[in-house]
Amino acid sequence: MADIAFENAPVGLIYSEDRIIRRCNPSFAEMFGYHPDELHNTSLSRLYPSVAEFDHIGRVGLRKMVGGGRYADERIMRRASGELFWCRVRGQSLTPDTPFNKAVWTFSDLSEVRPSTGLTLRERQVAKLMIGGVTTKEIAHELGISPRTAEVHRARLLKKMDAKNGLELVARLVGIPL
Repeated sequence: MADIAFENAPVGLIYSEDRIIRRCNPSFAEMFGYHPDELHNTSLSRLYPSVAEFDHIGRVGLRKMVGGGRYADERIMRRASGELFWCRVRGQSLTPDTPFNKAVWTFSDLSEVRPSTGLTLRERQVAKLMIGGVTTKEIAHELGISPRTAEVHRARLLKKMDAKNGLELVARLVGIPL
């Protein structure tokens, strides 16, 4: 019965070991534009816009998962075609003291409700934090940059997303029609 649920789930599901895909369902493979066999024993880094983002999210995720074993975020991912899209990711470690050792993850495609314009890695990081309600000063601290640099990235996001202010920018980033 568990195999039926896994194979037919309406969201992408994977079982991973040390950030290597050991098993994925058809919904996951389709979302990313692959056949399930193409992803078997593949590093999750293949699905990120860059190795730097894979490494960064790994560090953040590890910090949040140690002990409790759960992680959730929304991030930009990369399809086989190279297209970037917003994805909601939720994870549960089966080994909370070593979270990435064995984990189950869900992936939901948000591209219909959230635009993925040509944002840089840093702009995507700033956007993600802004969506979470983080202040410019807190963004600077989290990313290890100056508050002025965080403000420059915020200003670029406003321009790229054609938003008049931070509230309108967040609304555009999360796909709320204005």
